[in-house]
Amino acid sequence: MILLIRECSVCSHDIDAGSNTMASNCGLLVKQAIMLLDNFDPRKQCLDYFIEDATNAMENINDLDKTFILDIFSGCMEFKKLLDVVVKRFYDQHGHCLRRGDRSQFVVICYLATFCLDDLGLKRFGNIVKSLDFKKIQKIVSFFFNVTNLTTWIQGEWIQIYDASHVETNWITPLLRWCPEIDVLMEKLSVEMSCKGQAKSAAARTTVPQEFCLTQPKPRALPMPEPIPKQEKHPPVPNSTYRAPNEVTETNNYPMKLNNTAILRRAALYNHKVEQELKRLERLVEGQHEPSSFLRWQKEMQDRDLQGQQAQLECRRLEGRISHTKGAAARGHLMERNQRTAQLQKEESTQLLQKQAEKRLREETETRELRQAVSDGHKNSKAAMARLQEKKQDIVKEVSQQKQELLRQAMEQEQEELFRQFNLIQETRAIESVRPIRHKFVDETETAGHGLLGEMSPAELRARLSLQREAEGRERGQRRERILGEKRDKEQLLQEHLEAIDLHSKALAQATALRKEEKKEKMSRQSALQQTVLEDERVRALQKVLQEKQKERQRLRPSAGVRPKVTEGASNVKNSQHQQEKPEEERWAELERSLERQLQKMHIK
Repeated sequence: MILLIRECSVCSHDIDAGSNTMASNCGLLVKQAIMLLDNFDPRKQCLDYFIEDATNAMENINDLDKTFILDIFSGCMEFKKLLDVVVKRFYDQHGHCLRRGDRSQFVVICYLATFCLDDLGLKRFGNIVKSLDFKKIQKIVSFFFNVTNLTTWIQGEWIQIYDASHVETNWITPLLRWCPEIDVLMEKLSVEMSCKGQAKSAAARTTVPQEFCLTQPKPRALPMPEPIPKQEKHPPVPNSTYRAPNEVTETNNYPMKLNNTAILRRAALYNHKVEQELKRLERLVEGQHEPSSFLRWQKEMQDRDLQGQQAQLECRRLEGRISHTKGAAARGHLMERNQRTAQLQKEESTQLLQKQAEKRLREETETRELRQAVSDGHKNSKAAMARLQEKKQDIVKEVSQQKQELLRQAMEQEQEELFRQFNLIQETRAIESVRPIRHKFVDETETAGHGLLGEMSPAELRARLSLQREAEGRERGQRRERILGEKRDKEQLLQEHLEAIDLHSKALAQATALRKEEKKEKMSRQSALQQTVLEDERVRALQKVLQEKQKERQRLRPSAGVRPKVTEGASNVKNSQHQQEKPEEERWAELERSLERQLQKMHIK
C-alpha cells in the first residue's frame, strides 16, 4: 500500500503544479473503495471470492489504481474491529443527523488517517476530503483528531484489541503529531468550500417579484381606549399588630392556646403521675417506717456505688490509652512488613508481565498460521457455493408458485365476502325505508308489566319518595341535637382538664426548685468522690503502666519525615478519650442545663 502511494507521488511530479488531475483521480478511487465496502456482506459472501470478483470487474482500470482500491478495501476489513470502535462512538454522539449509509466512507477516512496519512500527505488527504461530502467528513475528522478522544477512550479501546506499546508507538503518537496540521487544513477547506458556495449562489439568476396593482384599503379607525379600573381602598393595618399583648405568663412568654388533643394528652399525663405518687405513699404507709432513714441509707449506697463506678471508668480510660499505644506500635511493625510484601509483589508482577508477552507472541504466530489455513479452505468451497446457489433458486421457484396459489384463493374469498356484505346492506336499507308506528299512551297509575317483585307505578313511586324524604329530615334533626349535646359535654370536660393542668404546673414549678437544691448538694458530693477515685491504688498502677507504654512507643516511633496515617478507629478513640477527660463539674452542669430546658418547655406547654 505504501509502495503504491509512493509510486503515485512519483508519477505526479510530471503533472503541472496547478492541476487537480491526480487529486480528482484519488477521490474517484476512494469512492470506488467505499462502493466495495457497501456491497460486501460477510454473512453471505466470502472475502477472497469477493476480492477476486471485484478484480475481474475492474478490467478497464490500470493496475496501480486497481491495487490502490483493493488495498484500501482489504485494510478496512483487516482492521475492522479497530475502526468500528471509532465509528460506533461517532454514531452514538452524532447519529441523529447522519445516515447509516454513510458508514463506509467514515470507515475509509479513519483508515486513511490512521495508516496512510504519512505517505499521502496533507494535500492529497485534503483533496480526498473535498471529493466526498465535506460537511459529514469534517465532523468525523474533527471527532477523530480530538486530542482528548485519542488519549482517553480510543487508546483504551484499542489496547484491548492490540498490544499497548504497539498502539501507542505506531498509531496514537503519529495521530497526535498530525492533530495541529489537520485542524489548520480543515479550517482552510471550510473557508474554500464556503467561498465556492457563495460564488455559485451569486452567479445564479433569481426571480424578481413585482407588486400587484391592488386598491389600497382604507385605514382602520383607532379603537377607543379601555377605561382604567379604579382599585378599591384596602383597610388599614390594625394598631394591635404593633402592640405587645396585655396577658403575659410567669416565664415571660406569650400564652399559647392548646387544642383538644393536647389538653387531653396533658391531663392523662398528670393523672398518671398522681396515681404513681398515691401508690408510692400507700407503700410507705403499709411499711410503717419513717422514710427519712431509708432515704439516708439509699443515698449512702448510691454514693458507694458511684465511687466504684468512677474508679472503674478511670481504669477503663487508662486501659484504653494503653491499648491505643500498643496498637500504634503494632501499626509501625505492620507498615514495615507491608513494604517488604509490596516489593516482592512488584518483582513477581514483572516476571508475570514478561511471561504474558512471550505467550502473546506465540498466540499471534499460531493465529497467523490458522488464518492462512482458513483462507486455503475457502478456495475449495467455490464449487459447493455454486451447488448451493442452484438449490436456493429451485426453492425460490417453488415458493413463488405456492404464493401465487394462495393469492388466488384469497381473492376468491374476498369476492365472496364483498357479495355477502352487499346483500346485507340491501336488506338493511329495505328495513329502514319502512316508517315505524309511534303511538304511545301512558297511564301513571299502572305498572310497566315486567313481572318484578318490587314493581310499582310512577304515581306510587312519587308518593313513597316524598314519605322517605320526610323520614330522612326527622332523622337528620335528631342527629343534629345529639351532636350538639355531645359537643357541650366535651367542652365541659376540656375546661375541667385545663383547670387540673394549671394546678399541676404550679406544683411542678415548686418541685423543680427543690430538685435544684438537691443537685447542688450532689455536686459537692461528686467532687469529693472524684478526689477519692484519683487516690485509688488500681488507678495509680494503671497510670504507671501507661507511662511505660508511652516511653516504649517513643522508642519505636519512625523518623520525623514519615508520619503514619491515622485511621478512623484511632480518631474515634481520641474523641472518646477527650470526652472522658472533661471535668466532672462541666458534665454535671451540662446535664443540669438540659434538664432545666426540658422543664421550661413542659411548663410553657
